[in-house]
Amino acid sequence: MKFSELDGRRVALWGLGRETLAFRAELERRLPKASISAIIDDRTPESEARHALAEADVLVRSPGVSVYKPLLRETDTPVTTATALWMAERGGRQVIGVTGTKGKSTTATVIAHLLSQVTATELAGNIGRPVIELLDAPLDTWVVCELSSYQIADLTVGPEVAVLTNISREHTDWHGSEEQYRADKLRLFDLPGVRAAVRPLGDRGGWPAVVAADQIPLRGAHNAQNVAAAVAAIRAAGLTVPPLPEALNGLDPLPHRLQTVHTDQRGVEWIDDSISTTPASAIAALEAFADRPVVLIAGGSDRQQAHAELATVLALRAPWTALILLPDTGHRLGEAAAAQGFSQDRISAAGDMAEATRLARELVPAGGVVLLSPAAPSFNRYANFEERGDEFAALALRS
Repeated sequence: MKFSELDGRRVALWGLGRETLAFRAELERRLPKASISAIIDDRTPESEARHALAEADVLVRSPGVSVYKPLLRETDTPVTTATALWMAERGGRQVIGVTGTKGKSTTATVIAHLLSQVTATELAGNIGRPVIELLDAPLDTWVVCELSSYQIADLTVGPEVAVLTNISREHTDWHGSEEQYRADKLRLFDLPGVRAAVRPLGDRGGWPAVVAADQIPLRGAHNAQNVAAAVAAIRAAGLTVPPLPEALNGLDPLPHRLQTVHTDQRGVEWIDDSISTTPASAIAALEAFADRPVVLIAGGSDRQQAHAELATVLALRAPWTALILLPDTGHRLGEAAAAQGFSQDRISAAGDMAEATRLARELVPAGGVVLLSPAAPSFNRYANFEERGDEFAALALRS
């Protein structure tokens, strides 16, 4: 279904997140014969939601609303997202779609940074600007679109170039299982419109390096892999890669991704990596400070993350690492780390971020690093990872 096909239709919305709010604004501005027939959320009584779905011609869901909700699986009303409507309207042409468990935001940003030096480029999707706002983007403009598994699950048309950075266990609560999460990620490559598929060797990466890590203005060896994926995507699109590493100049770290928010009088660097919602991303963050003592603050919403690999990395770093654990998953990470030999006397529990930063200030040696890399989502205490990172940054500035 295309966005333009909604004219004259009754449209129900499930959720009023950033994407659906942008969709509603575009609908009201462009398709005056369409109407919003109902707005549903998780607090809507089931009978009322069921009736609203039956009365609507189409349901546009916020990406965070799972397509596997029983009510959505049972309804005969077509279910879609603003991203899917935009992609179908454009036919996927001149679109590079980027997904992956980790690294997709950075990879999409690098692609857009490099492409903008050789052609007209827009960056949108799961990162920053909702892609529905690009309905007027000319067809000679390349759109780099970050896609979450939530958005891929019911896409009907794919991007011209589909990119996967890596894949590991994540979002099992939304998809129902690790197997379904993987299947929903990988369905991106089987959609109509996909001309080129860009995938790494192996689930965790395996991109042939094109720039040395120390030549990239982003912290962490893992960013060499992100740059390699970006270059592969540009080449797959048949476009010219500007000269490297010079073309990477001016590339800034994403907010809340290994972002230095404060350096105190003792030379302690306070690093906001709140976007880290998986153990794999926390491992990458730790590896970025391999030669420095680190106090790691970790823990968050329980999404049934597996902590064994992160626990092993922590144990191998001892005694250069201390661990401060936040609810709800912190205790599980602590138990896994202790089982791998991480010393119990270097593990502390904190009830909230204020206590965690206070403990970190006491534990970190001069010249060390206080690293917020939670390895878990934020929704048990915060609206999103940005809010979590902002609180950490504000508390860090008090040191």
